[in-house]
This record gives sequence, C-alpha cells and structure tokens, in this order.
Amino acid sequence: MPSAPLGQIREPARSVDVIRRTDVLVVGSGPAGLAAALAAARAGVEVTLVERFGCLGGNLTAVGVEGMAWYRREQTVDAGGIAREFEDRAAAMGAAVPESQSLSQEIDSEGFKVVADVLVEEAGVHPMLHRLVVAPVLDGDALTGVITESKAGREAILARRIIDASGDADIAHRAGVPTRLTPPEEMLAASVMFHLSGVAKRAFLDGIQADPQTYADWAGQESGWQIETTGAEDGLFSPFLGKPFARAIEAGVIPADLTTIGGTWGAIHDTGELTYLNLIHLEHIDGTDPDSLTRGEIAGRRQALHAIEALRRFTPGCERARLRNFGMTIGIRDTRKVACRYDLTEQDVRGQARFEDTIGIYPQFIDGYGVLVLPLTGRYFQLPYRNLLPRGGSRGLLVAGRSTGGDRIAHAATRNMSCCAVLGQGAGVAAALSVRAGRDLDDIDIVAVQAELTRQGVRIR
Repeated sequence: MPSAPLGQIREPARSVDVIRRTDVLVVGSGPAGLAAALAAARAGVEVTLVERFGCLGGNLTAVGVEGMAWYRREQTVDAGGIAREFEDRAAAMGAAVPESQSLSQEIDSEGFKVVADVLVEEAGVHPMLHRLVVAPVLDGDALTGVITESKAGREAILARRIIDASGDADIAHRAGVPTRLTPPEEMLAASVMFHLSGVAKRAFLDGIQADPQTYADWAGQESGWQIETTGAEDGLFSPFLGKPFARAIEAGVIPADLTTIGGTWGAIHDTGELTYLNLIHLEHIDGTDPDSLTRGEIAGRRQALHAIEALRRFTPGCERARLRNFGMTIGIRDTRKVACRYDLTEQDVRGQARFEDTIGIYPQFIDGYGVLVLPLTGRYFQLPYRNLLPRGGSRGLLVAGRSTGGDRIAHAATRNMSCCAVLGQGAGVAAALSVRAGRDLDDIDIVAVQAELTRQGVRIR
C-alpha cells in the first residue's frame, strides 16, 4: 500500500501552455500503444505518441521481454497485422533471431528501439519521448487532452480522441472511469529481466540437449510452482532453467529462501550473449505504487546476481558469464483493469468466443494465475470492440492493452504482448475513423472499422 500522507500542501494555481493539438493522442508506446499509433496514422489522421522513457516499445524494449509470440506452433491461428509486423520488420532489420521453442522471432530488445523509431517515422506519427502524463484534461464528461511533466516543466497536449495504452489505466483512472486494482497479494508476479555476455554457446546448447526441459518441468520439484495445463503441453521442449538454482540452494551458494528463482532463457548468440533471462519473480509488487516498485527493482537486481552465480556454478557454458544489462524498468503483469462495455471472461478465452463487433482474434493462449494453455489445436477467440470502451466516465477515450476489462483468466490471455498489439491496432483504427466521420466512439461504424482492419492485414474472424 502507498505510504500514508504526512500532511498536505496547497499548490498555487497556474496556467499550462498547450504545446500540441492532434487528432489522436496515444499515451504509452508498448505493443498496444505503438500498434495503436501506427494503425491510426495509416488510417489517415494526425497522431501523437507520448512515452515516459527515451525509447518506444514498452515491454519489448524498456523491460527487455523479447519473446512476442513464443506460443506459436504449426496449428496456431494468429491475427497477423501489426503484431506480426513487429516480428517481421525486426527480422528484416537484423533485430531478431528465430525463437528457440516456437515458430516465431526472438526480438532483440535493443535493436527494436531503432525498428520502432523507423516504423513511427514511416507512418508519420509524432513521437514525444521523456514525458510523463500526470493528469487528464476534461471538458465536462469529455476527455480532451492530458497534462505532462518533463524537463520542460508542465505542458498540455490536446486531442480529439485519446487512447490509454499506459498498461495501468492511468488516464482512465484519473479521468474518473471505473477501474479495479488487483489486490497486491493476488497480482501476478513482477520480473526484473536481464541479459548475460560471456556464455560459451556450444557448451550451453550441449548442456541443454543433454538434459532437455519441458513444460512439465514448470511444475516440477525444482520450480515449486503449480501449473494447470491441458496435458498436451507437458512433453514439449521449453527453454526452462530450474535445476541450477535448486542445486545452488542445496550447496549454500544462494540463500535458501530464494525458491522463486527459475524460468526461461530467450536466445543464445554466437557472440556469447544469453538474452531475455526471465528468472526473477517478485510477488506482491504493485505497479501503481512507487514505493513498491522501488522495493521490487532493488530486490530483483539482487536476486539476479544470485541467479548469475548459480548459473556460473551449475550450468555448462556459463562459467565465465557476466551481467550485460538489466531492463530499464521492472516488468509488471497485473495492476488495474477498466470496467468496459464488455469484459472478457474465462469462458470467452477458453470457449472460442465470437462477437459481431470483433476487431481481431487471438489464439487460445493462456499464461498466468497457475494456468498454461498453448494454442496447439487452432482454437482462437475474437476480441470485441466493446472491450476497448470504458463503461462509464469520459467520452473520447479508448483503452488498449492489458488494462482492458476482463476476469483473471481472461487477463492471463489478453495481457500478452501480441494480444495487446491486436487490441491496440483495433483502438487506433477506431479512433481514426471516429475522427474522420465526426462520430463519437460509442457510435462508430463498426463495419467500417472492420474493413479498415482487414485492409491493414488483421484477421478479425
């Protein structure tokens, strides 16, 4: 919980300069926000993209999550569109390699910073980095802009339509839209991602081949996790690392209480880099509480050093490994959910839900809250436009990404980066066509939205 206030001060009233007016303003440039901005610009309107860090990409770059579609198998049915374009463009620009366990690309988190820059420039999106959005601008019940803070001070950006792709529903929440914050004790664990250099590739891969791990090992004795699968996943190869940390605890190399260290590696390069180490899982970290985030960042980095020592001792090829870098910020999976016109349910994501207002599809891939279901059979569900529309509060606002409405198991599906990109592309097209037609977001021509999404390469049914 946030610290209790020690008193109050009163800020003086002040005027804030309006530094930009735009058709569509997207707040947050993760997979959802970046897709939304590109889609809106390609649909023919002026788009501004605001980001608090110095790069675009969110989880892909700032956090260091490089596996965008590690679920993809031969039978998987995907939406395509910008979500797939991220992978393909990164590969074409030398910023991706084939992913180790799936038919997808492992996107280089550093290289994708440049890929995102190029995509935005080509689409004509106006990027505004290093600006933190701190407040909405309201005109009655209409959201008309945002206030930002930066080295330039306090500034205002006004827009005809706004897309909240902050991940934490920051704009929606501050504008009075009904939201639900998951209690910290129920939140999915946060992670501090890191990358290594100095790994002997051949020795590492020989060790993996000598003792290959499967998805069943996620729920093995070394992990201590309880994972529900369909059973079909259990025998498939997974780049899972658990045994080195169990051995390190037994040998007294790392503290006995660090039983949550374990997880997956991403790619091993000829240069000796072992990337996207998703090994640190921190419970009860609230991504909306800066004190909680501070604790998580510090604890995560400390645990990562323990993990590296365990890898050096007990993983072939890692004897001379050294830390290359951490992600720029901790990875958060779960905070606020917006109450939307339609909130997705567990039955929807497990039962191949179909909707007349579909804006895209997503394979039956569920990862979270102790459930792992991979899309091995071609099953998929549709994502409704109503899932982007807040149920109450401000007009002129759409929500895209992991904060759209849904229950726990629905969130375990839609929180994934590739689904966030599908939601973002739908939001971007809807916002653009709303501006062009002069119609409110809740009165939009959904057939026109679907036609534009199809033109942009999205499978909607």
